[in-house]
Amino acid sequence: MSDSKNPLSPHLQIYRWHISSLLSITHRISGVINLIALIFIFFWLIILSFGESHYELFLLKINSFYGRYILIGFAWSMIFHLLSGIRHLAWDLGYGFEIKVANISGIIVIVFSLVLTIIFWLLARGFI
Repeated sequence: MSDSKNPLSPHLQIYRWHISSLLSITHRISGVINLIALIFIFFWLIILSFGESHYELFLLKINSFYGRYILIGFAWSMIFHLLSGIRHLAWDLGYGFEIKVANISGIIVIVFSLVLTIIFWLLARGFI
């Protein structure tokens, strides 16, 4: 039996990405990253309970270039997830479904997540 009348699914090569689909996928990925960050915080507390020598080794690793890169990534992930969640909350309340408004709110989420991450790290490092 031939199903030639049924439409084909859009393939990745012909599907055009939209900001809302990109933010939806990023929101889900940032949720997983936030879970990893919470596990990381849990291990930080366990290492803290083992004593000062273990904690100094942990601080040595976390203050390295890669450690700071991971911490900045965790901070961005949490801020992005929070702002994207607020955007989804507005949608749950029935606001922002128009395509133009959805695109603008998506751009706002991206820009503010980057700006707030920079401000957070400037405050954390004592530069502000």
